[in-house]
Amino acid sequence: MTMQTFGQKIRELRGKKDFSLRELAKEIGVSAAFLSDIELGRRYPSEKVFLSLARKLDANIEDLREYDTRPPVEDLKRLAVTNPLYGVAFRRMIDRVIDEKISPQDLMEITEKKAKRKKKS
Repeated sequence: MTMQTFGQKIRELRGKKDFSLRELAKEIGVSAAFLSDIELGRRYPSEKVFLSLARKLDANIEDLREYDTRPPVEDLKRLAVTNPLYGVAFRRMIDRVIDEKISPQDLMEITEKKAKRKKKS
């Protein structure tokens, strides 16, 4: 099963609400071109625009966040600055993902198993 992108989900929700691209853009205070770029995955909304989209589309904020697959770049940078070993670990993980063709589902399983083990401790 292929997960929808954030933009695809926005387009789907917009269609269900019967908003045209221009109408929704006006409602949330952005240009139609910007909203189109969001739907096409070329740009991502600010937190303010994200919240406006969720509100106008009657979408659960946390459910909608699941479709935002951008890497948390600022979080990764902050971790690497505070402890350089994170940078090394992230690079090694990326190399293994590429070389061994580890799927996103595999990574999710690894983190979920680790979290469950921590809870038991």
